[in-house]
Amino acid sequence: MIQIDVTAQVRDSSGKGAARTLRRDGRIPAVLYGPKTKPVSLTVDTHSFTKSLLGLQRRNAIVALTIEGDGLKNVMVKDIQVDPVTNALKHADFYELDLNNEYTYTVPVLYSGKAKGVDSGGELEIYVHTVRLKGKPLSVPDAIEVDVTRLQLEEEITMAQLAVPEGATLLGEPDSVCVAVVPA
Repeated sequence: MIQIDVTAQVRDSSGKGAARTLRRDGRIPAVLYGPKTKPVSLTVDTHSFTKSLLGLQRRNAIVALTIEGDGLKNVMVKDIQVDPVTNALKHADFYELDLNNEYTYTVPVLYSGKAKGVDSGGELEIYVHTVRLKGKPLSVPDAIEVDVTRLQLEEEITMAQLAVPEGATLLGEPDSVCVAVVPA
């Protein structure tokens, strides 16, 4: 799983006017919450946070959130609000994770190679683009990669054949077909 670092400060002010003032100063309001955490109002530097988010591209990631005066928290970006016209960040929600608890994640499946069955006149049909994995945050991969070069005509790869790392459990039907080479 991807890991990034973000620095935040606790904010005292709240409301629409205070949020506008923060945004004018190059900062965005944020909130940290979780099952064992009281909600904490924060502020984050807009420029550095935007750069960090571009590296994530809406994937699962653990954010090492350093709060000045409070220490380090392992969090996940739960929600981001953007301006519909300018696409500028307006607000962020951070959810505190316990690295010893298991969570459910949606993980993309990436297919690589050219199947041998395609050269024989078949077509590669992809049925599954994402899978759900359950596991501790550090044991869940960023993506599951599948090499389809060995697939002949009328062969398939099922969910049970996916390379799921140790410590993560695949949720779903193991007999479900992920990718297959079918006659044209």
